[in-house]
Amino acid sequence: MATTRKRAARFGDRAELLDFLLEVTTITSSTINLDDLLQHLAQIIVRVVPADLFAILLYSEARRGLRIRYAVGHREDVVRNLLIPLDEGITGVAASARMPMLVNDVRTNEHYLQVVSAVRSELAVPMIVRDRLVGVIDLQSTRLNAYTSEDSALVQLVASRVASSILNARLYRQIERQNRTLRTLTRLSQQLSPILELGELLNVIAKSVRAIINFDSFGIFLLDAERALLRHKFSLRYDKRFDLDNIPVGSGITGYAAQTRQIVRVEDTQSDPRYIEVTRGIRSEVAVPLLNRGNLVGVIDLESERVGYFTQEHEQTLTMLAPLIAQSLVNAQLYDEIATANERMEYDLAAAREAQSLLLPREAPEIPGLDIAVLARPAHEITGDVFDFVEHSEEYSAILFGDVSGKSAAAALYGAMVSGLFRTIAPRRRSPAQLLQTLNRVLLERRVGGRYLTLVVMLWDPATGVFTISNAGNTQPLVLRGGEVIMPPLEGVPLGLLSGTQYDEVTFQTEPGDLVVLYSDGIQDQTAPDGGEYGILRLGPLLKRLCGRSVQEIAAGILEDVDNFRQHLPIADDQTLVIMRVKEPHTA
Repeated sequence: MATTRKRAARFGDRAELLDFLLEVTTITSSTINLDDLLQHLAQIIVRVVPADLFAILLYSEARRGLRIRYAVGHREDVVRNLLIPLDEGITGVAASARMPMLVNDVRTNEHYLQVVSAVRSELAVPMIVRDRLVGVIDLQSTRLNAYTSEDSALVQLVASRVASSILNARLYRQIERQNRTLRTLTRLSQQLSPILELGELLNVIAKSVRAIINFDSFGIFLLDAERALLRHKFSLRYDKRFDLDNIPVGSGITGYAAQTRQIVRVEDTQSDPRYIEVTRGIRSEVAVPLLNRGNLVGVIDLESERVGYFTQEHEQTLTMLAPLIAQSLVNAQLYDEIATANERMEYDLAAAREAQSLLLPREAPEIPGLDIAVLARPAHEITGDVFDFVEHSEEYSAILFGDVSGKSAAAALYGAMVSGLFRTIAPRRRSPAQLLQTLNRVLLERRVGGRYLTLVVMLWDPATGVFTISNAGNTQPLVLRGGEVIMPPLEGVPLGLLSGTQYDEVTFQTEPGDLVVLYSDGIQDQTAPDGGEYGILRLGPLLKRLCGRSVQEIAAGILEDVDNFRQHLPIADDQTLVIMRVKEPHTA
């Protein structure tokens, strides 16, 4: 009792009490953040009314019960899972009666719910705003007769002043959550539609759902109608991927959602006979059928380790989200079917590789005034990079260097077509810009799916040592002269995309010894284990170190440096180099 008298002495006069209440008002009105508000409130109360266990419980109308929102001294599993209905426990009775409950020996109280066996005293004070229950402030002590009526009155004074602030903070939090949900749904509808690769799509779906609704476990199942199965496609637990078994339609909560085509929300899995335990610790679950034009596509399943975690608001959000996910999955499945069909074309790779080897130069040509090395390695069996040389007596030579969108056989065949067109058109076009415009028009007439081509064309005049260059979205040539790297300014739209595109061209006067480097974007885009890209900035210093070597050694040295950079990672894209050194004299 000495502690109680000491606490009462803190407010020896009315001025001290008013100062304390002013502090309560100031702190609780200084923030709209619910977490900060509850923490400040707890610090204020336990400073004047000590407690071994302290909790602020907030009332949930949807669950018709009290959930611990802030706690000191309570076990984590209690905080996560405890739901106290009204009229149960000392806090539930205080909330239902909307009156403080002061129990100085909980062993004699029929309503007491034992959580910690050492507790002897409890003080529960409801927070009310305009006859609306906000929650309960609960203090527990291991001592008998730990609290007095003065303590109860003091906590009531605090509760009456903070209830409105807590209600406002909850409303603000709800509005913020709703706004965030609407923003996420809008962003998600924009993000999902262009994603056609299923693996990428599933990752985006999981991240997008997590941005709206937190979960401990998440799964996506797609319907196999022929076998009446939900096939597991993607699962997360604590942000880590894991595998699950397929689920028969009608089996478990997920299978029941698929069978009924209705969303299923379970507040306590341990009391639901449909629940089948797959991962330990799950206490609540919501399964959402994915329907597209009335047809079942699959089910998304969210799980939590907290009892009653998923709310009606979550259910409404998932109901809005499900059609977006269903449509995107249908699109990805259609794309996957097309991709599967394309895989059958891989059987023709041998013939495509043979054709490509005949069309692409096997070795660097002899061009007057230039010493040339070519080095290419595909990311797959054949390359989508394009390079070719067309000589026209000793007057000039045309050099083509580009990259077809995509990879593998389709890109190689498209590149072969471009090489053939180039050899046909180049003799009649002395202007690289005109050559690109003609190529663009011809490719649009022969449009193949979504294929396009980035390309740089260089016209070499050995008599003057001048390159005339035009670019259609390809990497810019690098020129090393006297230890300085020069990048002729070149821009342009890739070929095969837009009709009527005009292209610019520039002339570049070379000097004897100039090193001209053409490189595909597979060089600069190559990644390292840390996620960084090789980039263009590494090439300049590297060329300065290698410039004294032969063009063949320079090309090999660049690829060796790229390999050291990527370490164990595979080649991400086709990597091609054309290295040219200007001879002396130009007329040679």
